[in-house]
Amino acid sequence: MAGRHTPKTVLAHLISRRDQTYSEIVAEFVELGGTITERHLRRLASGERAGTTPQTRRTLQKMFGKPVEELLAPYQPEQAATSVALVPAHGGRISTGNEMEVLDMAASRARAFALAAQTGLGNEAMEQVYDDVRHVAKAYPQRPLPEILGQLVETQDLVFALLESRQRPEHLRQLYFLGGVTGGLLAKASHDLGNPHAAMTQARTAFLCADNADHHGLRAWVRGLQSLVSYWAGNPHDSVRYAQLGAGYAEQANSTTGVWLPVSEARAWAALGNADAARAALERAENAWNNVQGDELDEMGGLCTFGRNRQLYYAADALAWLPGEVDTAESYSRQAVDAYTDQSHPEWAFGDAAGSHAAMAITRIAHGELDGAADALAPVLGLPAERRINGVVHSARRVHQALRQSGHAADARELQEEIEMFTRTPIQSFPR
Repeated sequence: MAGRHTPKTVLAHLISRRDQTYSEIVAEFVELGGTITERHLRRLASGERAGTTPQTRRTLQKMFGKPVEELLAPYQPEQAATSVALVPAHGGRISTGNEMEVLDMAASRARAFALAAQTGLGNEAMEQVYDDVRHVAKAYPQRPLPEILGQLVETQDLVFALLESRQRPEHLRQLYFLGGVTGGLLAKASHDLGNPHAAMTQARTAFLCADNADHHGLRAWVRGLQSLVSYWAGNPHDSVRYAQLGAGYAEQANSTTGVWLPVSEARAWAALGNADAARAALERAENAWNNVQGDELDEMGGLCTFGRNRQLYYAADALAWLPGEVDTAESYSRQAVDAYTDQSHPEWAFGDAAGSHAAMAITRIAHGELDGAADALAPVLGLPAERRINGVVHSARRVHQALRQSGHAADARELQEEIEMFTRTPIQSFPR
């Protein structure tokens, strides 16, 4: 039996009524096309975790005949529920009305089987885990966070579960590397949802994984994330410190973190009003391209690498703080906006595109071009709530601040009101 203690959730109660172990329930979960680890199922049943992917929610509902919200609710004995029999894995047709969804379910089942069928990861299974992490890293900058957060959490859960089980020594370093990457991605997700404390907790664990993997590029990347979180949390001194802490690792890695860290330092110095330090850091970032060779983290793509487009955006964002650099900031922002026009480009990222438009709006305000500022900010104000991540909202607020300080506030009341309305509904308010 799965357990005889007082169940914490309705799901735990229904599991306890089955003459099955958790591992047997997981096996049937996979038969129905889902993907879940025994550890994740236990944490859902105990109430320790509520996050699930759409696929997991569908499969749980199919297994137990109740909505996930009800399954994960606290168990009340007077509401004793009965379990619904499993849908036969091969006795009927699974139909969702979406053929691609069916194929995704089949791929998830194949993935779970390949990983569960081995006592220690083989090379094929290790490549599958790599592919899972690589997929999320590439998707992160381009897709709304609610669409990928569940997958990201489950991927981290899988990597941690594999690290906690017995693995071949040659795979431990690889798993710690992937644990650092997923932790870094979740640090970014926590930041995007406006939770810097959770972001730093994830980042510290990611750095621990980077140490265990002995990976300089990963260490530098995590320091870059800590610099980013500190910058948007309004702690520019910490942002400078983390960027500088990662510099030595970046130099040894010869990866694109060698560009990311100084350009991150530049915008933190600019936020502090230190124009000389900001310009010097931007110059170091440009010179760093001469040493970039790339590493396995860069090969992940997406959020794991730093390209020219992001450099243009960061430079524009930095110089927009400095009154004496308006013309240079305008040039960088124009280049950045142009660079992010093509949404099919591998480097396209909706958050960086929005930040580039905000920087352009600030430079136009400095020139007294209020209509031009409104035009530049229009694509940002048109973003739906699921794309209003923390950095995007703060960028819009910086435009609002620039309008207040410009002396043209009376002429820009309509734009200010639009910004205020936009920032009232950040991603935290999006129903998930």
